[in-house]
Amino acid sequence: MLLQCFLQSSRVHLPVSTMILRLATLLTLLAAYVSADDNPFDCKPTVDKLSYDLTKLNQEFTVSWTVKASQSTNNETLRFNLCDDLKKQDKVLDDCPSGTRACLTTTNKKEKEDDRVLYVVPLATSDSLKPELSASSSPKGLNVTLHGPKYPSRTDPNVETPQSLVVLLECAPKDEEKPPSYVSHDGATVTLGWKHPAGCGFEGDKPPPKDDDKTDDDKKDNNNKDAATSVGSGIGFFFLVVLLAFAAYFGVGAYYNYTTYGARGLDLIPHRDFWQEVPFMLRDIASHLCTSFTGSRRPSSSSRGGYISV
Repeated sequence: MLLQCFLQSSRVHLPVSTMILRLATLLTLLAAYVSADDNPFDCKPTVDKLSYDLTKLNQEFTVSWTVKASQSTNNETLRFNLCDDLKKQDKVLDDCPSGTRACLTTTNKKEKEDDRVLYVVPLATSDSLKPELSASSSPKGLNVTLHGPKYPSRTDPNVETPQSLVVLLECAPKDEEKPPSYVSHDGATVTLGWKHPAGCGFEGDKPPPKDDDKTDDDKKDNNNKDAATSVGSGIGFFFLVVLLAFAAYFGVGAYYNYTTYGARGLDLIPHRDFWQEVPFMLRDIASHLCTSFTGSRRPSSSSRGGYISV
């Protein structure tokens, strides 16, 4: 469209300076358009009518894991930023090129030998990003896949395979947030797991309220729920302890009666005579309470005993 407008305007005889100015403007607009098209991932995607705000993840993260070999160990270190290019490391010769979003470095460690950098692989780059996004329901979250250029295979250097980074972003509240962790690496794709509030989708333009943005009533309701849960769990724990104590009492008592007196059947019950009297004791207590309650509600005649009105 921009090129068509320029061609139409060029048919009219214009000064050379004007033509040069218009050509420069056209090239600038085309460069901006290409740049925006090459970087479509703005960390505020919408997937399945749910919006996600990943701007809090716009920083560099590092994940490391170890792969043991027969006589050495390979340390894998992944540096990545989902939203922006990685910054070049100072005084590091073996580094990924500019425009890299995810850089995997493999260092070989062997006893009595200096460490060797075996691979420096750009897993995701801005010029070949091609982000793939999909919402997951179990667990609830967002799966992000960023692509990179082809790189020689570790098993066969003559074969080049496209590289990529997969981040399984699981929805989690702030208090359950966890740093990214290693899941797998098949030689071409590194998969990470990550529990973070950024994995929680929301409808509309505004994300759900944060803990700091909640009203006093919401915070009060949450505190009440936490208190009720704490009390309920405390009562449940108390009854569990009592039940275990009774079980231990009857178990140890039955074992003692069996080994000491050779008891059988109901004679195994510790303090059997006491437990046989328990029902009668409870009946007497209930009867006494009922008598006391009903007697207190009847009008007393003793206070007027022997009085005869004249």
